[in-house]
Amino acid sequence: MVELKLEEASSSQSVNRNFYNLFRALLKALFFCPKINSKVVWMSEKKYNIALLGGRGYVGQEIIKLLNKHPVFNLSMAFSKSLAEKNVEGYIKNSNLKYTKLSLESLSLPDVDIVICALGNGESSSYIDQIEKINNSIIIIDIGSDYRFDDEWSYSVPEIHNILKGTKRISNPGCYATAIQLTIAPLKDYINSKVSCVGISGYSGAGSTPNDKNNPEILRNNILPYSLTNHTHEKEVKRHCYEKITFSPHVAEFFRGILVTSHFSLDQKTSESEVYEIFKEFYLAKKLIKVDKNPPLISNIINTNLASIGGFSLGDDGKSLVVCSVIDNLLKGAATQCIQNLNAAFGIEDSLYLEDTHI
Repeated sequence: MVELKLEEASSSQSVNRNFYNLFRALLKALFFCPKINSKVVWMSEKKYNIALLGGRGYVGQEIIKLLNKHPVFNLSMAFSKSLAEKNVEGYIKNSNLKYTKLSLESLSLPDVDIVICALGNGESSSYIDQIEKINNSIIIIDIGSDYRFDDEWSYSVPEIHNILKGTKRISNPGCYATAIQLTIAPLKDYINSKVSCVGISGYSGAGSTPNDKNNPEILRNNILPYSLTNHTHEKEVKRHCYEKITFSPHVAEFFRGILVTSHFSLDQKTSESEVYEIFKEFYLAKKLIKVDKNPPLISNIINTNLASIGGFSLGDDGKSLVVCSVIDNLLKGAATQCIQNLNAAFGIEDSLYLEDTHI
């Protein structure tokens, strides 16, 4: 506790000077945070306005929830084809905010600093072309797959790649691709052969537009395999993490969450405890990654910003390794990483404001 000693008010100037010093100290306490992971986070008075394209979808709704808790990013516009003029439900910072009709021809972005494109795969590029004509200085992050293979865009699983401060074009990773890379990245120095990955997702991963992969009748008491070769997330992992992989996805009747099981052949014999320590060390400073010896469960991770990795199991040869990871496909697989990458683009520690993990 700092004791403030005010001299007897022989003059009003002395009192005013002490109050001025106190005011400066309070400002410093309010707007400067301590070091976090060797970064000094400055809580600027500046707020940044976000326009969300595609607010009706599952991921768009999760982004709205996360922005409620963020003191730097504000949702100033939300676009939807079907919800135009309706209130943006769940955005408590501005209960009067209404959806604007999403239209390429009439797109307008007054006082917008950031655009989040939460549109379907293949839908973002035409809107982004238009945004760049309106204001090329706007920061754009695309949730879909349109720019994941574009060298002019920065791609990032935040715990593996780096988004530099000032980055203007960000491609968010896919949900399966995220869960797969989290199992592979710590082991890249220990493998040189093919990695085989199997994934199971809740049906929200198929989007909100009706199709076989999100049809409750088809999925009841069922697991549906699909795109068993050349899945776009397999190509994504090959480009950004490790080339020698195969991936087979499946969708089940639960709503949200992903489990990926990855099979490795290590270059040298090791032990399960050594593998566990490799993962612990790799993700030591990553606040949204949980590493456990036990197999991770989807039920423990849904509705959180976390990823959980574990179940480290070796075959009798000491080289055949299995690792599992689980994430919430709508959060760590999409919305959470969107906020992490935006944090990094503004020089904020990526997991800041996401550590209250239950949404």
